[in-house]
Amino acid sequence: MATLYELTAEYKELLDMAEEQNLTQADIKDTLEGMDYEFEDKADGYAKVLRSLDGKEEAISSEIKRLTEMKRVVVNNKKAIKQNLENAMIETGKTKFKTTLFSFGIQKNPASVRIKDESLVPEEYRIKQPDKIDKKGLIKALKEGAVFTENIELVQTESLRIR
Repeated sequence: MATLYELTAEYKELLDMAEEQNLTQADIKDTLEGMDYEFEDKADGYAKVLRSLDGKEEAISSEIKRLTEMKRVVVNNKKAIKQNLENAMIETGKTKFKTTLFSFGIQKNPASVRIKDESLVPEEYRIKQPDKIDKKGLIKALKEGAVFTENIELVQTESLRIR
C-alpha cells in the first residue's frame, strides 16, 4: 500500500493532467489504472480530482463575473466621454478639426428604421421564424398524464452524484 505522501503526489499529478487542455479520457484512465488501489480508492481519487476542479471552476466563474463588471464600467465610461466630446463640439460649432494626433468630425450615420407599431408593417417585410418547442411545458404535461403521439415521450436518465 502506498504512503499518504505517494498518494498525494499521484493525485497531484492526475490533477495537473486534468487541468491540461489536451488531456484525453484515456490518459486519466491510464494514470488511475497505474495506481494500485482498490475500486473504492480509485473512486475516492476521482472524487478528489473532481472537487479540486469544482473549486477551480468556481474561481474562474467569479473572475469572469468580476471582469465582466469591469468591462461594463469601461464601456459605459467610453460612451460618456465620447458623448461629452460630441456635445462640446456641437455647442462650440467645432464639428470638424484635426490635431497632431487625431482627426475629429461629426457626420451623419447610415439611415435606420424606427418602427412605432410592428403590427402595421406589410407582410412582405416580415421574416418568418421557426417555431420553438416548449420542452418544460411538455415535461409538465407528460408528468400530469397527458398523452401525445409516440413521437413525444418522457425520458428519465441517470448520472453520477458524489456527495
